[in-house]
Amino acid sequence: MSIGADSYEGINFCRQCGAKLELQDDHEEKLRPKCQACGFTYYKNPIPASAVVILNENNEVVVIKRKFPPNAGGWALPSGYIEIDQDPESCAVEEMWEETGLEGKVERSLGYFSDYSPIYEKVISFGFLMKIIGGELRAGDDAVEARYVALDDLPEICFPSHIHFLDEVKKKLATN
Repeated sequence: MSIGADSYEGINFCRQCGAKLELQDDHEEKLRPKCQACGFTYYKNPIPASAVVILNENNEVVVIKRKFPPNAGGWALPSGYIEIDQDPESCAVEEMWEETGLEGKVERSLGYFSDYSPIYEKVISFGFLMKIIGGELRAGDDAVEARYVALDDLPEICFPSHIHFLDEVKKKLATN
């Protein structure tokens, strides 16, 4: 199945040589922008992100109120897009520190969740249960507020992936 031409709207010029791109079927019979000058093919792929579930000793979870779009003002888990020099785990540790002031390490993976993104069209989020190893809770760079809340008293969470990861943790806690 090929994505439609409308998905490539605004993608007009080759990032390698600057020539105009033309939509055509590639060797897999998928419609993609291709440069006739240098042969570069533009592939549209999902953007990877990491989200963290941070529990304290009372099994309360850290939630943040988002400062920036998407969903500015909404409640979410600390999270962020994975940089080119990071893997999902190092992104999780960095986002935990940047958004909450808490130092942590990955306790275990919560899997992944793929969903629509209003900015990047599609995001694949990797979830991690984190262990606190230092720091003090505070709102960080992308957050206007950070707080602990009971898992059964969560505010409305604005990302389906975050709801999924919270549900995974609730299931794990219910079986312990």
